[in-house]
Amino acid sequence: MQPLPEPKISVRQMGREGEPLVVIDQFSGMVDELLEAGYAAEYQHAGASYPGIRSWAEPNYLDRRRDLMMQVMQRVFGFTKGVRLDASTFSLVTVAETDLAPLQRIPHYDHSGGEVVAVMHYLLGPETGGTAFYRHKRTGFETVTPDREAAYNAALAQDEQEHGMPPASFHHGDSDWFELIDEVEAQPDRLVLYRGRQLHSGVIPDPAVLSDNPRKGRLTINMFLVGS
Repeated sequence: MQPLPEPKISVRQMGREGEPLVVIDQFSGMVDELLEAGYAAEYQHAGASYPGIRSWAEPNYLDRRRDLMMQVMQRVFGFTKGVRLDASTFSLVTVAETDLAPLQRIPHYDHSGGEVVAVMHYLLGPETGGTAFYRHKRTGFETVTPDREAAYNAALAQDEQEHGMPPASFHHGDSDWFELIDEVEAQPDRLVLYRGRQLHSGVIPDPAVLSDNPRKGRLTINMFLVGS
């Protein structure tokens, strides 16, 4: 196992609502081992929402940064009682733009509850694309909370009626529906944390090179942490 490097940590607030975005560089010190595990994994279709395939990712390597992770969860996200892991997967975006479902063509949120924190661990460089964060223009929402879900869904229907279906492409930047408010670039061994209620979308610089071969594709580790 590679030695644990000194982490580089930044925390910033996004947009008007000020939700935190945490970026930790040099997180694990074991990117090569994680890549090899991802290459050897067995993948399955991830379901209707994710445009690709996924496989279980053993999360034990987080223990190398247990103290740092707990500090972030407590001081940044306010979880002082405890944290549990809800999901941990190797993920590969594989769906061609022409095959994207309508909801895969716009930014999304993972969970409306404020207790869910999404974790994106990039294993590859900026050529594979990072993550972008958005404000919905019609509502002004940057996050979708339980009390906003009905209004947000109704507004999406209005957007479709006014502007038509979103184009068959991966969303990036400003559109009739959404405004870009922040973006983080992929870097090897960069780990990013943000609340699951934040509107966001993966950045896909070149859809033509997407692959279901983990040695060639956009391989990341995605996790969800639930705090209390």
